[in-house]
Amino acid sequence: MCAKQVKKPGEVATTGHDWDGIQEFDNPMPRWWLWTFYLTIIWSIGYCIAYPAWPLISGATQGLWGTSAAGDTRLAVAEEIKRFDDANAPIKAKLVAADLTAIAADPELDGYAKSAGAAVFKTWCAQCHGAGAAGNVGYPNLLDDDWLWGGDMEAIHTTITHGIRNTDDADARYSEMPKFGADGILEPAQIGDVVEYVLQLSKQDHDAAKATAGAQIFADNCSACHAEDGTGDRAQGAPNLTDAVWLYGGDRATLTETVTNARFGVMPNWNVRLSEDEIRAVAVYVHGLGGGE
Repeated sequence: MCAKQVKKPGEVATTGHDWDGIQEFDNPMPRWWLWTFYLTIIWSIGYCIAYPAWPLISGATQGLWGTSAAGDTRLAVAEEIKRFDDANAPIKAKLVAADLTAIAADPELDGYAKSAGAAVFKTWCAQCHGAGAAGNVGYPNLLDDDWLWGGDMEAIHTTITHGIRNTDDADARYSEMPKFGADGILEPAQIGDVVEYVLQLSKQDHDAAKATAGAQIFADNCSACHAEDGTGDRAQGAPNLTDAVWLYGGDRATLTETVTNARFGVMPNWNVRLSEDEIRAVAVYVHGLGGGE
């Protein structure tokens, strides 16, 4: 048993806690610390009264002064944006008024368009086409010269403005590939034959006998869009099947999936999110990446 310790006269009392014989003295907090603590409480109460502080359902208490750091920041940002918009207003108007094909001939306008277009692309387009515009599966590479709907300035501008296969713009580019397998248009064996023919068109390893049978199937079902020689039709957004550029993949399994269930990529119409000068700027930027015609 532990002997009971007797408190000596003048000795500081303990809290009564004991850890393996170690006791904690019950010393009072320093007076300066207590006054500092009390002042912070008074300050916080005053701050809550003077400034917006307590969150509500659709906002926050406004405080007696009705200002906030967030509000001041938003105002400052808005003013800064307006300042730049006002400064760029003349060249934006010039960009909108210019003939698309003549922009490149004006160094000042071309430089502004490419700089502004790069910012627009990184904000709105890079998520699908990649930060470097090299594309992803189902999203075209904008660096090469293989274009589904055309790669000159006018075509690119139209595509960005109205989009592809969306239901929000009556002028959106539109085409739809039949689901040859899912809708029972072709039998699995026929799909296999036409896939071998497409592999032959693109100069890949293929079954020659099946490709020969697939040639007639292609002529009857596919040539109306992809052309008799498989080189495609930009008016319909039908890809060229004779090159090595594939939007979803050109191997046997992927081609079989494409013919069976079709593809239906959608691009939004950017005329509801971007201004005309922004659309023109990003069109100039994309055209200048190296693949523009």
